[in-house]
Amino acid sequence: MTSTSQPEMPPSARSGRMPKQAHQNRSQRLLRVGLLILALAILLALATTWLGIKASAIKGELEASADLVPTLKQEILASDAVAAKNTVAKLREHTAAARRESEDPIWTLSSAIPWAGPNLHAVSELARSADDVSSLGLSPLVEIYGSLNWDALMPSASGSNVGPLKAAAPRVTSAAYSVRASAERLRDIDSSPLLPQVAAPLGAATEELSRAADALDTAADAARIAPVMLGAEDQKSYLLMIQNNAEARASGGIPGALAVVTLEKGKLSLGSQNSATELGSMSPNVPVDQQQQHIYSTRLGKYMQDVNLTPDFPTAAITAKAMWEKKTNQHIDGVISIDPVVLSYILHATGPVAVDGPELAALRATGLPTELNGDNVVSTLLSDVYSKIRDPKLQDVYFAGVAKEIFSALSSGKGEAKGLVEGITRGAEEGRVLVWSADSSIQKVLSKYRLSGSVTGPSVLPAQFGVYFNDGTGAKMDYYVKHTVKLIRECPADGYEQTTVRITSVNTAPADAATSLSAYVTGGGAFGVRPGSVQTNIVAYGPAQANVESASVDGQKAPFAPYLHGNRPVGVVAQQLAPGESKIVEFTFGKIVQHTEPNLVVTPTVQAVKDVIQATENTTCGQGQ
Repeated sequence: MTSTSQPEMPPSARSGRMPKQAHQNRSQRLLRVGLLILALAILLALATTWLGIKASAIKGELEASADLVPTLKQEILASDAVAAKNTVAKLREHTAAARRESEDPIWTLSSAIPWAGPNLHAVSELARSADDVSSLGLSPLVEIYGSLNWDALMPSASGSNVGPLKAAAPRVTSAAYSVRASAERLRDIDSSPLLPQVAAPLGAATEELSRAADALDTAADAARIAPVMLGAEDQKSYLLMIQNNAEARASGGIPGALAVVTLEKGKLSLGSQNSATELGSMSPNVPVDQQQQHIYSTRLGKYMQDVNLTPDFPTAAITAKAMWEKKTNQHIDGVISIDPVVLSYILHATGPVAVDGPELAALRATGLPTELNGDNVVSTLLSDVYSKIRDPKLQDVYFAGVAKEIFSALSSGKGEAKGLVEGITRGAEEGRVLVWSADSSIQKVLSKYRLSGSVTGPSVLPAQFGVYFNDGTGAKMDYYVKHTVKLIRECPADGYEQTTVRITSVNTAPADAATSLSAYVTGGGAFGVRPGSVQTNIVAYGPAQANVESASVDGQKAPFAPYLHGNRPVGVVAQQLAPGESKIVEFTFGKIVQHTEPNLVVTPTVQAVKDVIQATENTTCGQGQ
């Protein structure tokens, strides 16, 4: 048998030792790897330090720019255009520096790192957005603001130059687009992987930019339609309704005094005046939306005093226009509604007006003030006039004389623009200033805002509730009724939201109101309500697609009338209050599909709206609810 010999192993292998050359090669490789790791570690440390320096620089620049914003706001409010331009220039220096730091090559490359990258990218977008807003938004807007003479823009007897406002519209629109684009860019960033130190300012910046974009959109819309409505192109005539809150209607009060206001190239003039009573009833009735007629009766289309039993101002305005034109043969281009509270805001801006025209000579012995100001006009028009003047026709004469004097003050340029704009803006926010245009293109813009008084459409928020009051006494007793309204979010049921609307009302009239107040104020029992008592139809609207499920009075289940207006549920309860009496009416709405924070709109009354609307109450729910 032949044996197979094995190759002989070198001595180093037999002894377990590596050849000297191989050992040297391996050591060199390990050294090179070590040096590479060390170099990478040093580079990483340097990059981290560099990123830290850049992050600190970006943070400092953005904080410096944010610190200038309150100063800029104050300068704009003070109409100091020169100072505002200087502040914006400083602000731009800081935002531009922050943007440059965020565009550093190392910062940009590091944005691709899985963990740190999203945070660095978010910071870059914050810096970019801040710079875009300051350069594309704030800078042109401050220039526009400085170029406009706001006092010259106000309507007056001599007219106003609205050309600059019209010319500014495209630039305001462009600024609004830039700010909204920045807000949407930030909103698209996924905040889930971000550090809290990045996520919190990102969320705050997104919300701030969204609010700013909304404000700029509003300014752009105003710059676009205001010149047309002020008669820049041709004369515009509007029916002015002064709602009397002493006799409640859903949008405020009974339309007592009526007048035509004409605007031509900003020139303001007061035309024919009338009262709803003198206008008389319509025969046949003016056609009205059937759904609303079902809720509020055929009176909507029969009497000017009742066109606003519905809270939907476009419906009321269309009806009022038809009634006015039918009775007077005078064309109008739209309807504007205000109340005595708005008149008080105007008088705070213009200063007091004398009420001593020749048409009021016969009323000088009544004891009513001969001068009206922002402090006494509401009580004078909604209460004192009825105790001092018992004849309704003479009351109308007084109302017409007051309207004439206030509009004379406005048309003469009395008062400064800032105060007037603030007062009218406040009135619009409270639902006391309402505007409707017969021009469909203008009305489309108005319908986006609370100013339109719409209860359906784009101005209505998803989870919006409404509480409206309609007088059932046939008198002027609502001056004495005080309300509070609160939303109570109940525990969800079957995936749907539930909300209770609580309305607390009290009649503050004196105990002897039946005899101490005139029959014109109490109604004298003409409509079946005991003098001194107040009857109110309380109307509650829920969000679209919800159900109104129940109603109660002082905790006891009560009958109610359920309706639909558009796709919003409506509930109606009638209540009566004797002097000193209070009641709590509640409506419960269910099957609410909207899960957003609810908001509330109410009829503007003599009270401040902030005193009527109370904070939403959230019910504590158990787990799983």
